[in-house]
Amino acid sequence: MLQELVIHDFAIIEDLAIEFNNGMTVLTGETGAGKSIIIDAVGLLAGGRGSTDFIRAGAKKCVLEGQFVVNDVAAIKAKLDAFGIPQEDDTILLQRDISTSGRSVCRINGHLVNISILKRIGEMLVDIHGQNEHQELMYPEKHLGLLDHFAQKTVGPIIKQYRLAFNNYKQLFTRLKKRQDNEQEWAQRLDMLKFQTNEIQTANVKVGEDEALSAERDRLENYQKINENLANSYQVLTGVEPNALDQLGQAMSAMQEIADLDEAFRGISESINNAFYELQDTASDISHQIDNLSWDEGRLDEIEKRLETLTELKRKYGQNLAAVLDYYQKIKAELDEMESSNADNDDLQQQVQAAQDKVKTLGQKLSKARHKAALQLKQAVQKELADLYMDKAEFSVIFHESDKIRYTETGADQVEFYIRTNLGEGSKPLAKIASGGELSRIMLAIKTIFSRNEGVTSIIFDEVDTGVSGRVAQAIANKIAVIGQSSQVLCITHLPQVAAMADNQLRIQKVIKANRTTTTVTLLQSHARVEELARMITGTELTELSLEHASEMLKLAEAEKKHLAIKA
Repeated sequence: MLQELVIHDFAIIEDLAIEFNNGMTVLTGETGAGKSIIIDAVGLLAGGRGSTDFIRAGAKKCVLEGQFVVNDVAAIKAKLDAFGIPQEDDTILLQRDISTSGRSVCRINGHLVNISILKRIGEMLVDIHGQNEHQELMYPEKHLGLLDHFAQKTVGPIIKQYRLAFNNYKQLFTRLKKRQDNEQEWAQRLDMLKFQTNEIQTANVKVGEDEALSAERDRLENYQKINENLANSYQVLTGVEPNALDQLGQAMSAMQEIADLDEAFRGISESINNAFYELQDTASDISHQIDNLSWDEGRLDEIEKRLETLTELKRKYGQNLAAVLDYYQKIKAELDEMESSNADNDDLQQQVQAAQDKVKTLGQKLSKARHKAALQLKQAVQKELADLYMDKAEFSVIFHESDKIRYTETGADQVEFYIRTNLGEGSKPLAKIASGGELSRIMLAIKTIFSRNEGVTSIIFDEVDTGVSGRVAQAIANKIAVIGQSSQVLCITHLPQVAAMADNQLRIQKVIKANRTTTTVTLLQSHARVEELARMITGTELTELSLEHASEMLKLAEAEKKHLAIKA
């Protein structure tokens, strides 16, 4: 429900804060006092179309805030989570600022959102019905959803099964069509992947191979230089006496004789010993390198060719051989998938056909359930219309037939609400009903049925009782009161019958302060409410008779509400 509404610099309203209660609340007052302006403010908070015309003269911007308390916290929290909006309890705060520049700033729970998201959340909180605007009831494309909502216990599970089947069919069909539409591109891609995988696989690439081959090539290209320097080094170490090892051996022997005389001598002796044996090992390594050193011109050519191959692979597929192998794994997986997909192309076609058959079967089951629900909805609406003195009217749910059945996400049914308001006339689409009074009653009949489980926190009626009087006015008042038993209802009315049935009554007045017009709101209680009803009955002049009549009307309304509560 709408718990509180705060308005700053909106139309003729300067500053206004209104607290609302549950049940049925009526807004009464003279024409032009600002009743519809308040409803317009709620509409903008719910994502309605904004305009700089709404900004109070002389102000830079208008600010609207609304605090709502929701019953179905889980449903709206799921929607808020989808938009990344925090939600901790059952309270939702909407805010909207409109500046003279035309910029509109929207917030939900203090979180900045665009107008589209505000509207998506707003439609879960508020349902506004005006004299000529009945939202989904006036849009045939919405009627199928209303029918499904009415029969959600029986139709809902079938819709869930159908949508799963339809989405599966859609995915399979998209895959098949994409393949068929891109056969040439598919084949070219397949050939390219085969060539690339074969090229890399044939090369038998190993990580680090290019570095090892480069080192081997350098040895072969510098064979003469390497051979000469190895030989010279070995000659110096082990050649004709005195060589380096012999001389180092003599130094080692000399130091061993005095090593025990001083710790310093012992350290020098050990260092010479270590150097001698390390140099001896080095001489052995040089000898080994000389023995294994060979020249093979054919091997050099082989290395050059291999390095050229590896360089070409790196140029095509990666900066290094590791990257080449990573690329190979990637395209090999894609190739395997394509070859597998290519092999099961016939199988995919069979899957598409099977999925299509399942959609058709569930679609027919769904349509059958909807036809049954349509009869139930018709009977329910007929009963409500009779209470509104339209017992001769006939409501019907028409299923438009087509030569070619086309299944969509919602099934194959095209549904529209029709009404026959007078005997002897034909049924017409509900959207084309001309009489405002009739349309108001039809809307109330349907709204009475749907409000019981719609989940919308606040339902607003903006003078939907225009054009009716007498017993019809009382019947409309009763219906709005019934809706108020399951949802918060805010209603602008000029009819005393409707105002008397309300749980709460707010008087909207236009006052002048400092040569500026503004709007005030007063919660009427006891005698003040009786006086307001008396004014609605007789006009501005109050008489004892009109006050008595108003008081009696309130008493009768209380009795009628108790009766309606028991009946419900």
